[in-house]
Amino acid sequence: MLVMNRTLDETVPPLPAGVRPPERLDLPGGVSLHRRAPAHAGPMNAAVTRNLEHLRPWMPWAGSAPTMEESREIAQSGWQAWADGTDFLYVAGLEGEPDVIVGAFGLHGRIGPGALEIGYWVDFDHTGRGIATQAAAALTTAALELPGIHRVEIRCDESNAASAAVPRRLDYRLDRIQQDAPITAPSETGRKLIWVKEA
Repeated sequence: MLVMNRTLDETVPPLPAGVRPPERLDLPGGVSLHRRAPAHAGPMNAAVTRNLEHLRPWMPWAGSAPTMEESREIAQSGWQAWADGTDFLYVAGLEGEPDVIVGAFGLHGRIGPGALEIGYWVDFDHTGRGIATQAAAALTTAALELPGIHRVEIRCDESNAASAAVPRRLDYRLDRIQQDAPITAPSETGRKLIWVKEA
């Protein structure tokens, strides 16, 4: 394991045209991931607002509730990033409850060529049900099946035990610890765990 004291260049080229992950992934227990769309702005706004206290320790954007206009702009930019091949955002929903979002997930093209990073959060009332682990497993498989992608990473602060449990359960390898990661949320320590799964 390497202890890292540098920041990573996050300027990466987009995936080639036509190379995209699936827009829907079905998980056990009636949960599914769907490509985040502009129509999700309202439900995402409600989900984030409902979970602010839960998310604030770890998410730099969770300092205050987003306005609906901000949620619409985020939804639109996420839709465009998918089309551009640079970022792939999903919402998690329950069967039969199309307007209820129980989590948000992403495959992010920000860690260098040939790799994608998985990000996630789960609604407080739905934690402990394996949703994050199941979704990360499905996203890992989807990412490594994309032409040109040979590595998937999950990154989290050293003190975020719940987040770190996901790559451990999925047999990711703890590749390195970034010692000087920027502290962007209240509970972060500046020591970032970087977990890796390779094709």
